[in-house]
Amino acid sequence: MKKTDIAMIVLIASLSAIITYAVIQATPIGKSVNQSTNVKTIDAISADVDTPDNRIFTNNSINPSVQVTINNASTSLSNGSNTSGQNAQ
Repeated sequence: MKKTDIAMIVLIASLSAIITYAVIQATPIGKSVNQSTNVKTIDAISADVDTPDNRIFTNNSINPSVQVTINNASTSLSNGSNTSGQNAQ
């Protein structure tokens, strides 16, 4: 490389650094460093687990992980379609 090429690279790098500094100082990002703010805090997390409500979690509750069979036809309740090819009524 010639000296003029190196000088041009240094000049372009210096100009881009100056322009970047000016743009950052013109935006709110460059001015927010010295400002303070209030943030919400949360309560500490404990390892204690409350017992579930007996009205909802009983031995007679429906288990959603078990496949549901209606009229000896397997149905998929997630999208409403019948996997056996019959229309669910």
